[in-house]
Amino acid sequence: MSRPAAAGGLPLLEDLGALEGRRVLVRLDLNVPLTEEPDGSRTVADDFRIRAALPTLEYLTAGGAEVTVATHLGRPKGKVDERYSVAPVASRLAELGMNVRVLENLRFSPGEEQNSPALVAELVKDQELFVNDAFGVMHRAHASVVGPPRFLPSAAGRLVEKEVAGLVPILVDPPRPFVVVIGGAKVADKLGLLRSLSDRADRVLVGGGMAFTFLRALGKPIGESIVDEAHLDSCRDLLSSSSVLMLPVDVVAAAPGLELEQKATGAVAPVEDPPADATKVTGQAIPDGWRGFDIGPATCELFRDAIAGAGSIMWNGPMGVFEDPRFARGTYEVASAVVSAGGYSVVGGGDSVAALDRFGFEGGVSHVSTGGGASLELLEHGDLPGLAALRQSTRA
Repeated sequence: MSRPAAAGGLPLLEDLGALEGRRVLVRLDLNVPLTEEPDGSRTVADDFRIRAALPTLEYLTAGGAEVTVATHLGRPKGKVDERYSVAPVASRLAELGMNVRVLENLRFSPGEEQNSPALVAELVKDQELFVNDAFGVMHRAHASVVGPPRFLPSAAGRLVEKEVAGLVPILVDPPRPFVVVIGGAKVADKLGLLRSLSDRADRVLVGGGMAFTFLRALGKPIGESIVDEAHLDSCRDLLSSSSVLMLPVDVVAAAPGLELEQKATGAVAPVEDPPADATKVTGQAIPDGWRGFDIGPATCELFRDAIAGAGSIMWNGPMGVFEDPRFARGTYEVASAVVSAGGYSVVGGGDSVAALDRFGFEGGVSHVSTGGGASLELLEHGDLPGLAALRQSTRA
């Protein structure tokens, strides 16, 4: 079976040739949440990332390869910390029928994030092939990401292949109109992406907490809404140089002292009306002491109209504090519009993916990217260190 041409020229698993008896180092992203049991032991709380790695592991082991898995887990900051041992991950892999060896947490060594040649040499010792299926760290020039391809014939795993194939349609020649929806809280994380996409997209819709820094840059009072004072000038420059950015025209603001609520999915309605006695819809100017928590109804309509009929859509980041159903309307309306638009749609970022799940839209988009920062950097820069390393690797 041929693989998608959109895989970006990457070497794929089939390019490794015969696998019987060959030793293969596999970099995975098994950075999963753990639960501490009453006896002090730790178990995997959510095995989604582990199950996502199974197609690659099954291909390799079915071919007779001897597989060694390398992953990071948590942030142990270059020191051995048993709270971040990968033992629970190895146990779960075994329960899922994977007969593989699992190395201890890569980030127990400071050499991982420092791209230490000594750690690279240790990783590739006695290995014959390398597979990278850790898309979530492809934007990191870490030892386990960019090191092994310099010494071993290498290939992208199934998840990396799928992610790149899913993102290439909006990276290379997106069907028009190309509409980008960017939200979330931190404007600093997405300024570079906004600059890049403003040159390529037909519309860039900005919502979420980051929108308040843009509104402040326009001279609007934003009450107690979050703002990144250090990036006001950058936002101002971007607004003056781009004709495609669209900001909220109204906001759902909460009165001083209103406590946020976070309700579990499934058992409760994902969207509720905000309390009339403690919230109000304002324009772009928010009163002193009040705080914006969602885009308003006029903005919902404006954004829905911009998304409707788009040839391609990229959405990353919620429009408000959607975990609280009282401030989920904006995110719900954007998610609904993306699903209904009919164009090629990509949704990325943990919060956006969680919103799709909360609203029951998870099957309604063309591609759901699990890469977070990696997918954003690929869209911004057109390539990633881990992908470039695979392309430049020696062939099998």
